[in-house]
Amino acid sequence: MERAYDLVVRGGTVADGTGAPLFEADVGVRDGRIAAVGEISGRGAEEIDARGRLVTPGFVDIHTHYDGQATWDERMQPSSWHGVTTVVMGNCGVGFAPCRPGDHDRLVRLMEGVEDIPFPVLTEGLPWNWESFPDYLDALQARRFDVDIGTQLPHAALRVYVMGERGAAREPASETDIAAMAQLAERAVQAGALGFSTSRTLNHRTSDGQPTPTLTAGEDELTGIALGMARAGKGVLQVVSDFADPQAEFAMLRRIVERSGRPLSFSLTQHARAPQSWRILLDALAEATAAGLPMKAQVCGRPVGVLFGFELTLNPFSHHPAWKEMAGLTLAEKVARLREPAARARLLSEPPSAEPGFATTMTRNWANMYLMGETPDYEPTPDRTVAALALARGTTPAEIALDHLLSNDGRGMLYLPFLNYAEGSLDPSYEMLGHPDAVPGLSDGGAHVGMICDGSFPTSNLTHWTRDRTRGPRFDLEAMVRMQTRDTARAVGLYDRGMVAAGLRADLNIIDYDRLTLEAPKVAYDLPAGGRRLVQRARGYVATIVAGQVTYRDGEPTGALPGRLLRGAQGQAMALAAE
Repeated sequence: MERAYDLVVRGGTVADGTGAPLFEADVGVRDGRIAAVGEISGRGAEEIDARGRLVTPGFVDIHTHYDGQATWDERMQPSSWHGVTTVVMGNCGVGFAPCRPGDHDRLVRLMEGVEDIPFPVLTEGLPWNWESFPDYLDALQARRFDVDIGTQLPHAALRVYVMGERGAAREPASETDIAAMAQLAERAVQAGALGFSTSRTLNHRTSDGQPTPTLTAGEDELTGIALGMARAGKGVLQVVSDFADPQAEFAMLRRIVERSGRPLSFSLTQHARAPQSWRILLDALAEATAAGLPMKAQVCGRPVGVLFGFELTLNPFSHHPAWKEMAGLTLAEKVARLREPAARARLLSEPPSAEPGFATTMTRNWANMYLMGETPDYEPTPDRTVAALALARGTTPAEIALDHLLSNDGRGMLYLPFLNYAEGSLDPSYEMLGHPDAVPGLSDGGAHVGMICDGSFPTSNLTHWTRDRTRGPRFDLEAMVRMQTRDTARAVGLYDRGMVAAGLRADLNIIDYDRLTLEAPKVAYDLPAGGRRLVQRARGYVATIVAGQVTYRDGEPTGALPGRLLRGAQGQAMALAAE
C-alpha cells in the first residue's frame, strides 16, 4: 500500500514558530517539506508518536564559527545536539576565504587567536581546496552535513586578500582597495554567501597578540563593501564592536544601512565596564527601526562565561611557576603531583608570575567565579562565588578552586561569567531578549574550544527562560520558540524554514520538554591532530529532523546527513504565503 507521507509526527504539542498558542496536531512530511499540519488520516512510511511531546521547528543559530569544521566534519556538533538544524558561520570577520596560498598560516593564526581553535587542528584539518570565496562555497557544496549551513564573507580574509600586508597591518584602505573589496563582496553574495561580517573589538586578536586586521577599518571601507552587496541586491551585514563610544559607533552603522539598504545585525551584551551601555544601544536601535531601517541586535540568553580547568586553555594557576613546571605531564600525573602535600602547599603559597593582561586578572577573579557542577547553573547567586564559599568555610579562594579542579580526577571546572552578568543576575538578558528588534545569537558554536562552551544556548534558552528560572520573570514557551526559529531565520533571509507550516522545510524537533536538561561541559579529544575541545550535550531531544529525515534520536546520530550548503536567501514568498 502506498503511503501518503514520508514521515508523520503524530499527536504532538506544537509550538509552530509564530508565537501562537500551543496546539495539538499531526505533522505530515513529503519530499523534505511539511505537507500537512492538523489531523492527518494518511499514513507515513515512517511514523513518530509525539503524544505528550513538544514539537517545534528546528532551531536556527545565526552566530557560529564552523568555517573550518565544516571542511573536515559532517556533524556540526555541539550545535546539532541542541536541536539546531541550520547554522550560519563566518561571523566576527574571521574565516578562511578568500585566501591566497601564501596567507594560509596568517588566517589560521587569526582564527586561533580570535576563536581559540588550535593551530595544529586547523593546519591538519583544513584541505585548502579553494582560493576565492566562490571556490570555498563549491568545496562546501560537495559535502554533506547533519544541518544546513549558511556562510558569510569574513572581512579579515577579504582585507588581507586585497591589501596583503597593508591590510593585516590595519592601514587605511585606498579607493582602489575599497572598490576591489566591494566587487568581491558582490560576487560572494551572488555566489551564495548570506552576508558579510566584520569585527571592531580589541578582544579579537591573532594568536601572537596583534589586533584583528579589521579593527580600525574606516566608514568609507565598510560602506563601500555594503554598497557592493547592494548592487547584488542581496546579503546581510554582521558587526561586533566594543562600542567604546556607543552613540558615535551606532550612528556610523546606521549611516551604512541608510546608504546601502542592506540589513545589519550587531552583537549586544552587557559589560562590567559600562553596565548600562546596552540600554543606549537598544534605544538607538528602536529609533532606527522606527525609521524603517532593517537593523537587529544579536543577544544571548545567559552570561558569556569562561571555563577554567586543568585540561583547558587557562586555570587560576596557569601563571604559577609550579604549574608551568608540569607542562609536560599528563593530566593524571598533574593530579597526582598536586595531591602531594608539598606540591599543593607550594602552588597555593607562591604568587603568580607578573604577566599583565586580561587572562591573568580573569583567572584570579574569585568574587565573580563559580564552581561548575554536574547540573550547570547559569544564573548563580552571589553566595555561590568562590570568594563567598571561601569566606563561609574559613579557607582561601585558591584552596576552594584547587579542590574543585582536582575533583572528578582533575576534570573539575570553574565558571567566570564576564558578559551579561555585571550585576549578578540575568535581568539585562531578559530585557534584551524581549526587545522587538533583538534576536538570539552569539552561541559561537564551533569556536572557543578550550575556554567557552556556549553552543548549547538554544537548549538553555528553552529550559531557563520558559521553565526553570526562579530569580525573575520568564518567557512564554511559544515566544522563546519563535525567537530562535522564525525570528533568527528571517534575520538572515531564510524564509523557507522556522515555522511548522505546510510548504516550508521539514526541519523539526520532538522534545521531552519536562525532561530537557543540559549536561555539564566536558572535554573531548576528537578534533584533527587529536585536538581538544569543550563539548556539552543535553537530554530530552527525542528526535531532530532535517529536511524530513531523522538525524538524531535521543541525542544519538542516525547516520542521515541531509544537510547542505545554503546558497543565499531562501523562499520569502513561500513563507509569507504559509502565514
